[in-house]
Amino acid sequence: MLQIKSISKQYRVGDFTQKALDGVSLNLRDNEFVAILGPSGSGKTTLLNIIGGLDRYDDGDLVINGISTKQYKDRDWDSYRNHTIGFVFQSYNLIPHQTILSNVELALTISGVSKSQRRHRARRALKQVGLGEHINKKPNQLSGGQMQRVAIARALVNNPDIVLADEPTGALDSDTSVQIMNLLKEVAKDRLVVMVTHNPELAQQYATRIVELRDGSIRSDSDPFEVTGQQSGEPVHRTMGKAAMGFTTALSLSLNNLGTKKARTFLTSFAGSIGIIGIALIMSVSNGVNTYIDDIQRETMTSYPITIEEQSIDLSSLMSQSATAGGGEEGADHANDGIYPDDSSIQRASTLTTSISENNLTAFKEYLDDPDSEIHQYVGGNGIQYSYDVKFSAYTHDPDGTLVNTDGVTVGESASNDSMAAQMATSTPYSSSTSSMSMLTGETDENAAPSSFSEIMPGADEETLISQVVTDNYEVVDGAWPTGADEVVLVLNERNEIPLTTLYELGLLPASDYQTMMDQLNADEEVETTTDKLDYATALDQTITLIPACDQYVKDDSGHWRYIGDDADEITQLVDSGTGTSLRIVGVVKPVEDAQTTLLSPGIGYTRALTDDLIDHTDSSAIVTEQQADPDHSVLNGLEFSPADDAAKAQDARTYVASLDVSDKASMARSIMGSSMDSAQLAAMSEQQIADSFDQYLATAGDDVLVTIYDRYISTGTYDDNLAAFGVVSRDAPSAINIYTDSFEAKDGISQAIENYNASADENDKITYTDYVGLLMSSVTTIVNVISYVLIAFVSVSLVVSSIMIGIITYISVLERTKEIGILRAMGASKHNVSQVFNAETGIIGLCSGLLGVGLTVLLNFPINSILHYFMETDEVNAALSPVAGVVLVVLSVVLTLIGGIIPSRKAAKQDPATALRTE
Repeated sequence: MLQIKSISKQYRVGDFTQKALDGVSLNLRDNEFVAILGPSGSGKTTLLNIIGGLDRYDDGDLVINGISTKQYKDRDWDSYRNHTIGFVFQSYNLIPHQTILSNVELALTISGVSKSQRRHRARRALKQVGLGEHINKKPNQLSGGQMQRVAIARALVNNPDIVLADEPTGALDSDTSVQIMNLLKEVAKDRLVVMVTHNPELAQQYATRIVELRDGSIRSDSDPFEVTGQQSGEPVHRTMGKAAMGFTTALSLSLNNLGTKKARTFLTSFAGSIGIIGIALIMSVSNGVNTYIDDIQRETMTSYPITIEEQSIDLSSLMSQSATAGGGEEGADHANDGIYPDDSSIQRASTLTTSISENNLTAFKEYLDDPDSEIHQYVGGNGIQYSYDVKFSAYTHDPDGTLVNTDGVTVGESASNDSMAAQMATSTPYSSSTSSMSMLTGETDENAAPSSFSEIMPGADEETLISQVVTDNYEVVDGAWPTGADEVVLVLNERNEIPLTTLYELGLLPASDYQTMMDQLNADEEVETTTDKLDYATALDQTITLIPACDQYVKDDSGHWRYIGDDADEITQLVDSGTGTSLRIVGVVKPVEDAQTTLLSPGIGYTRALTDDLIDHTDSSAIVTEQQADPDHSVLNGLEFSPADDAAKAQDARTYVASLDVSDKASMARSIMGSSMDSAQLAAMSEQQIADSFDQYLATAGDDVLVTIYDRYISTGTYDDNLAAFGVVSRDAPSAINIYTDSFEAKDGISQAIENYNASADENDKITYTDYVGLLMSSVTTIVNVISYVLIAFVSVSLVVSSIMIGIITYISVLERTKEIGILRAMGASKHNVSQVFNAETGIIGLCSGLLGVGLTVLLNFPINSILHYFMETDEVNAALSPVAGVVLVVLSVVLTLIGGIIPSRKAAKQDPATALRTE
């Protein structure tokens, strides 16, 4: 039962007030066909809109089945229309870009009915009105009568209690009007139908009750319904369910609408994409340049890691001190009154000496091994590499079968100047710098590893023998990479060359030719060298015998150990007996074309596995074990390392000389007594005679003479010196540490971390190193980014303009779809739902703009890359839009278009539904 209680409604336009309804009261039954008649302006449509909740009354109350609507809010009226009211309009008010099935479904969608159920109910409703075969047609494909039947089906699909028809036959011919009236009469059998019409004949023929309005008041009622107090009761406030349009429905409405305006939609999307294209292109080029810079940085930092050595030269201090060496300002003039000494050479020597510092790498390694150390956040993919100066000699046979030393060709002699020069010329940041430092300090090590041998950079993890940096920059031209400690590779340069002296040292060329070449050099003759090609197979057939430093000592009859590394016969015997490790050359490698990082020196490359084996073997060797068991005495001569006083030194001298055999004693005697005896007299004496004379000399010599002999010829050094000579290496004390980074910024971070370490370390533990890449500019990336940001800022203006334009187009769409807004509101859609429809539309346009902009950018990058390659003369700079940047730009496009459409969508939501329905 519907009760209209003293409802009044006025419309105010400026100072003019029109009273549409004046205290109208009317009770309507649950099932009847009520026709409301009256002239234009009598208030018929106003009453119908108030009953339908499209318009609000000023006074009175509308009571539906005992529920008062006096306190209803907008959302309550929305629910009321959706669940209780079905509208049939004179102009049909179908949404043109939806099929008739979708038009009928719409009311169910707003009610929250599932897709399958609303499809079933909409089909059934259309079948009831005789349109079951036309469900997929658009409204413009139907006749007027068919469209009105669709409107009736839409009004009935939600099974409303009240059907409101506003001039349902006003736009139809007579025959069609009869069909529609019969259909409404049938509908009125089980619900209330209220029809507004100007045609009294139709009303009298089909309506069961006629109410006549004039000047906003009821003039007559053919079948009034009086409600008793028991029937009505006290009205209560209660809602009539919920109504909410789903996002997919809003999206579907917007998609269908945009689909009817494809050309405009494309042009709008393209216009909106221009700003996106500009930003995307800038980001693509910037990304390509930054990627190129990052690659160069990684390659540079791989070639030039931060290297910290046991002995380090502070080049910065050296350069600053050299500038002032020479007693003050360079080139200072003196008065012409005397002779002034020039001490610049002494000052330079002093500067060089004081610039060499010792680094405690043991303490620093403890710091690096701590996973919580701040430095680890800056370490690159290649990690931290520790180098160890293992000591060994290597021997092989040349094509003539002659045994050669890989560090000097002739067995028993130290490295040649040629091999030392070759090492200096081909040294790399990763290779050991012991030799280069020894040239500065004057200290040499006869047991150092051959200069032609270098360790291959291992991987960041312990299981990977060869770093990917090496395999990426070197190719195997024959054979394979080493897989174990006894396998090595022959390293060539990029031109497939290797130093000639190295070929002699590795026994790949005859040692006799080498001696001939050296003789020609010494005689200042023209040197004849061989440049004939060697087959890879020749190198792969070569076997090298490695003898650790600890194995180059043998125990003599006195129970002391003696060094045999300079004794050709002894070394030959060691090699022939199978002592040492047999190394096989399993591959020949060279830098790849355009290699960015060449870490290996031409010669032999061995793996970290060999280094580990040498360290372990040395630790367990007999000489090292014996020396460690008696740290106070040298195993080489049995003497104390540090005699307490001169008397002890004198006694050690007597003991040592007495232990020598005749030949060694005679050799020492010639060196000591040569200045006091005639050389001819010494030459005439036998070794035994010289040894006897030396014994007689020492028997009467004073302690001061014996101390001098001890200091000059016998001094045992220290315990640590002996272990170092034997090749003992502690893994806690690397000879050098290489810290790899991937960028200049990370390198600066490591430098700062080392400064922080030095700030808290003891004076003796502070780290000194030279930052060779500090001279390289790290601001290139910053400059590129700043330029990119400036360009993006300029291009962003087009995005703002695009957003404004899309807002204007959305506003036009609101004006075009005003009637659709009224239809949605009539079916119970809320203001938020209407706003959602237009937000969905702007969002779709924004999505299309973003996708179009990103897609066009990807296509434009192809010709742009060709242009970049041409003008930059490199194909390593490639403009590319990252997937993340593409997604961000699409999201940005959607957000900006949504922002641009906020005002139009809010305006659409505020449209008065009754006014919107009257819009043409």
